[in-house]
Amino acid sequence: MIFIDKLIELDKTLEPEFDRLFKLALKNQPHSGDMLLWYCNGFFDRSILDYNKSSPPERLSPHLIGPGLEGLSERTHYSFIDKYRKTNICELEFTEYLKLHEWSPERSEEINSIVETEETTIQLEMLIYLKIWEADLIIKKLYELIRIINGMNYDWYFEFGKRNRSRLINNEIRDKLKSISPILYNLINDGYNTQIRNAIAHSNYSFHGRSIHLLNFEDKKPSMMRALSFDKWIDVFHNTIALHNHYIRLNNMANEHYANLALKHNNEVQILITEKGGKQYSSILLYREDWKDWGYKNHK
Repeated sequence: MIFIDKLIELDKTLEPEFDRLFKLALKNQPHSGDMLLWYCNGFFDRSILDYNKSSPPERLSPHLIGPGLEGLSERTHYSFIDKYRKTNICELEFTEYLKLHEWSPERSEEINSIVETEETTIQLEMLIYLKIWEADLIIKKLYELIRIINGMNYDWYFEFGKRNRSRLINNEIRDKLKSISPILYNLINDGYNTQIRNAIAHSNYSFHGRSIHLLNFEDKKPSMMRALSFDKWIDVFHNTIALHNHYIRLNNMANEHYANLALKHNNEVQILITEKGGKQYSSILLYREDWKDWGYKNHK
């Protein structure tokens, strides 16, 4: 369940930090439209190349924007996560909630019932945990954000392919944030754990008392955790859901920024396409104010 006091405490540092990172991205982006590409999910569609071969003389650009399959997946999972956020809020502060677990013989049945409810709730939260940390678009956008903050061109050709997701999250996202944003580095470090992720993904855990026992324990990294308490899980989950909340807010900030810019320039914003070989050329995205969305002005 979600404890508002825990999220409020996290927001005290995360909200100004994400504001700072957004401003830093706008300042450092190699092209003024890179963060718009980040928001619109620019990607390279190889199937367009096959279409071009079979449909002469028409030629379409394989550099596309839009949700794509990964974005449609994200919308589905967002709906589930959002419903959980709205319907599983604990009315008590966390310290008050812990008092409900103070054992006494006359309250044993009540406490057992609370723990049973907790177990069901945690199972749902584990599903949300995977939906966030396994989501293609979230991971891709965190990766692209770090590139832009570091002054690198937007990567139109990013693909997961055979990449190991845990190494991508830990090495290409978390570790590269250490010097840029210790706050976000610590949030991911405290929220994402490879062993916990694997245990959940493979249903390799059990509940005993108020603890999650990880059955994938090994006496070597990264699987050296035997168990974590429900209270520790609450911290892990709240770090994860807080990251997701601010990821959504960052998207909204990017859209608002470029929408305001477009409205001052005939609803147009220039973007830069960087091909694999290094060739670069610009194109124009049009903002539709009524729909609050983006599309190419002329892109063939």
